[in-house]
This record gives sequence, structure tokens and C-alpha cells, in this order.
Amino acid sequence: MFGGREELLANLEDGDGVKLVPDPPGQEPAEVWVHLASGDPIGHLPPEIGTWLCPWLQRGGSAHATALRVGDDTVPSWRRVVLEVVCEGGQGGEAPGG
Repeated sequence: MFGGREELLANLEDGDGVKLVPDPPGQEPAEVWVHLASGDPIGHLPPEIGTWLCPWLQRGGSAHATALRVGDDTVPSWRRVVLEVVCEGGQGGEAPGG
């Protein structure tokens, strides 16, 4: 399993905050990685989100995420966490979609 993701997800609960970390500039495709508060990576956002959010974060935009729902081990790890991502203004300009 990807970096012990199963064990890491076992410690994540609904309502927990997670960190969003953009790829460094020049990475293709650009992705936004999801890390636990401990810094451990648990995966990345879907490409439909990462392709526009990554460049915005690289320009200084700010976003935070919260786990809305964390499934149990009967759900595949790549579908187990439902996140709410909130974008805020910053050097990236106006929040996307705003």
C-alpha cells in the first residue's frame, strides 16, 4: 500500500484538518498532495481540482481542507476520504471561482 496509507487513514477522523501541499513549479501534471497534520502524505487531490489549484497555490494562494467523511477499511483507500477544500485570497489573486 502507498506509504502505509492504510495505517495513516486509520488515525484520521471526520472533522480533522489536513494540509494541502502543491507540487513544485514545473511538475507535469501539477498535483496537490494531502498530508496529515503530522506531515505524512496520504494521497493527492483529483486531477480535476489539482490542475487549477496547484498553480494558484504556487502563486501564493491559500487553501485549507477538512475531512468531511472518512470511510472504513471496506472502502478503497483512494476513495476513503471526502474533503472540503476552502480557498482564500492571497498572492494567488482572488480565490478561484470567486
